[in-house]
Amino acid sequence: MNQRLLSLDAFRGFTIAAMLLVNNPGDWGHLYGPLEHAKWDGWTFTDMIFPFFVFISGISMALSLNRRAAAGDSKLKLLGQTARRATVIIAIGLALNLIPSLNWAELRIPGVLQRLGMCSLLAAPIVLFCSWRQQLLWALALLLGYTLLMSWVAVPDVHGAWHRGSLLPGEDTGAWLDRWLMDGHLWRQSKTWDPEGLLSTLPAVASQLAGVLAGHWLAARREPAEKATWLLMAGLALLWAGSVLGAWSLPINKSLWTPAYAIFMAGWAAIGCGACYWLLDAMPLPLLRARLARLAHPLVVLGMNALFLFALSGLLAKLLYTLKLAGGMSLKAWLYLPLQTSGLAPVDASLAFALGFCAVMYLIAWVMWRQRWFVKV
Repeated sequence: MNQRLLSLDAFRGFTIAAMLLVNNPGDWGHLYGPLEHAKWDGWTFTDMIFPFFVFISGISMALSLNRRAAAGDSKLKLLGQTARRATVIIAIGLALNLIPSLNWAELRIPGVLQRLGMCSLLAAPIVLFCSWRQQLLWALALLLGYTLLMSWVAVPDVHGAWHRGSLLPGEDTGAWLDRWLMDGHLWRQSKTWDPEGLLSTLPAVASQLAGVLAGHWLAARREPAEKATWLLMAGLALLWAGSVLGAWSLPINKSLWTPAYAIFMAGWAAIGCGACYWLLDAMPLPLLRARLARLAHPLVVLGMNALFLFALSGLLAKLLYTLKLAGGMSLKAWLYLPLQTSGLAPVDASLAFALGFCAVMYLIAWVMWRQRWFVKV
């Protein structure tokens, strides 16, 4: 498959739009329930966004590496290029965490971009040197190994009390490992654990490999309608498997990236990707497919520069908080004030600010698309 998948760009664009929406409310104290993370166990719409990014990264990895290998690039060359790209993504994430304080002593080392980079770094050799069946076995082994480590390894909490199998915040095996290796450099809201910690990167790699397997399937020489159908069916099966596993073993939990969460969200990602693929690439009615493509164009525009928009939005959000006007009011507070005093309910004013932020980011993406500026790492 050499042509670019419109559905993949649209699905990526939907995911970045959702990320912009949930990450930039006017007031973090006034949010609609689906637009904030689950407190601990369970899930919301917001908890779907990060695994969608990881799944999409897996699809892109499979399509890109397969295409370049077919063009004659050696596996070692591809491994080196993938490692370089992953390292750059990790470095961007660290740089964003360093802004605005520029305080290396309190720099948060984990982060979203750091996890995306680590997943690509760890998945690349599996993708390049293993068959699809072996990739599936690797994904299952990572999930099983993580379950065993979280369930059976006894570790001390921040008070020195030892626990085995505890999944409370700061008491699990991953939290202990993060404190041991990165104490003082964790998520500032907890400081004792991190939602993008090291150990939970293992099941996140399994999420990426799920995307890789989906990418292999999309590249297969089969009828588009058949590929869409089986992708949707696989998604439903994964939803069922994740729900059962969450009731039987470690519960669905985004902060711990439990195996049930990884499988369940891979199901939603497969359904979302399959639906986009059916509507935009596999639709047997050309006129209807063209109309749907026009409707999906704003998402495609966002999806063409998703990584750049992710980084830019994080930088802009930090600047809005940091820049102060006369009287010490932040630039964000000044921009948000008209909405606060407009008579809207607090949650609606907060949502309106987020929608405005999304509109500004879309305008930037549209200008870049018009100028054919596509930022590649």
